Amino acid sequence: MSAATETRVSASRESTRLIARRPGARRAIRREAVFGYLMIGLAVAFVTVFTLIPILVSLGLSFFSWDVITPPQFVGIKNFTRLFSDGQVLSSFGVTIVLAIGIVVLQIALGLLLAVLVNTRKHKWTKALFRTTFYLPLLASTAAVSIFMGYLFDAKFGLINYYLNEIGLPSVPWLVNPTTAQITMILIVVWQQVGFTFVLFVAGLTSVPTDVLEAAAIDGAGAWRTLFRIKIPLISPTILFATVVAMINAMQLFDQPFIMTKGGPGTATTTATIAMYQTGFQNLQFGYASAIAILLLVIILIITGIQFLAARKLVFYQ
Repeated sequence: MSAATETRVSASRESTRLIARRPGARRAIRREAVFGYLMIGLAVAFVTVFTLIPILVSLGLSFFSWDVITPPQFVGIKNFTRLFSDGQVLSSFGVTIVLAIGIVVLQIALGLLLAVLVNTRKHKWTKALFRTTFYLPLLASTAAVSIFMGYLFDAKFGLINYYLNEIGLPSVPWLVNPTTAQITMILIVVWQQVGFTFVLFVAGLTSVPTDVLEAAAIDGAGAWRTLFRIKIPLISPTILFATVVAMINAMQLFDQPFIMTKGGPGTATTTATIAMYQTGFQNLQFGYASAIAILLLVIILIITGIQFLAARKLVFYQ
């Protein structure tokens, strides 16, 4: 530590001591500390009550057979052995992963594209207008959006097929064909969620140091080279955060497929959360449903861990 740094640290400590000696200063510091601990305690209590305890209860319940009517019966790992031999439930995990990959890739790519385009606008009011416009769908109720989209994409009476027929194009079986149903589900989820990643990327691009961009311009770097060699590496931590959050949300997809298709056609849009709901609340097999929930949690943790391991080489921290 240099002499100048030591001098500044000593001066800061001395000023803190002088402030603490003032009448009422200690009381104010104590009140501020109590308020801080209170806020931390509320956050810890919230996570404990609504996250940690339900996970522990689900973990414990996964070792029991329980239909709510009769007392729980301990079955050990029987629910998990049944789970890994249940083709229908394993298929729901496959559907979940396919939908999640499609949602995350499209959401990150589209959010980054929109953020880059909006970031090139010079007027602040246009940026604010685009931010508000793209973020509004995220504020809408997922259930209401799903009901509306269900009517919009209806194969027989939907507005989209109506206008396709008006211009001479054939109707598309949006929600009655397995492949188009999955594609439609991905598009709807991305439409509603892209505003979140868009706002994150706009903030990240805005925070890129101007001196770095000016140096790149002086060196003759074009717009594409600046984007891929400077801007994207500098906002890579933001991209990592957006990807992790988007993947966690996509792996828990429930509302849209349940409301619009009930998991159909067949099992094309039956996600792991829908299989969990059907097992627990329709078939009253809460122990088995808890085993499905625990497996989903483990898969999410593994995917998130892989993302952070990949980030060691792909993410640039200033």
